[in-house]
Amino acid sequence: MKFTVAIDGPAAAGKGTISKAVAAHFGFAHLDTGLLYRAVGRRVLQGETPLQAAQSLTRQDMGHDDLRSAEIAEAASQVAALPHVRAALVDFQRDFAARDGGAVLDGRDIGTVICPKADVKIYVTASAEIRAQRRFMELQTVGAETEFDSVLKDVKARDHRDANRTDAPMKPAPDAVLLDTSNLSIDAAVAEAVALIRKRIG
Repeated sequence: MKFTVAIDGPAAAGKGTISKAVAAHFGFAHLDTGLLYRAVGRRVLQGETPLQAAQSLTRQDMGHDDLRSAEIAEAASQVAALPHVRAALVDFQRDFAARDGGAVLDGRDIGTVICPKADVKIYVTASAEIRAQRRFMELQTVGAETEFDSVLKDVKARDHRDANRTDAPMKPAPDAVLLDTSNLSIDAAVAEAVALIRKRIG
């Protein structure tokens, strides 16, 4: 069975957590496409050009422990705005989405660009303040020294860059279901997503 679930949304809205839970629930494969760009950003920080990094990316590149760092997140957002980098990674993502057994992909342009014919499209969002608080707590957990105001500023700047880039801007697909997690627990958000997908499966 081929069944594709596209889950998009801004940073720290909860799409990654929801995507993993949904994939596990239905036994689908999961791809965090943001890790592709983080892995490219990491290699760029090490001296490669963005295109070189994107064209030679391997699965091993997505296994590094530091991909969630603030520095790499910033680099990822910058390389993701480059059309030639996005083009280099499109086939990888579409091949994954077309695999047998079902697939869940999360990112920022899955439902609009990568898989415009996905069986289910969900756009996960939350207020900038809520998302910044989540990211701030996440950074504190790993011992990063930062302040909430700085994290909020970064979240808003990244939202603006992702939503206003000329190539594949972040936005809900016209037929995507909006899932606002601002006032939802993880379990409640996952339950809503599961219900949407189960309804479509029939």
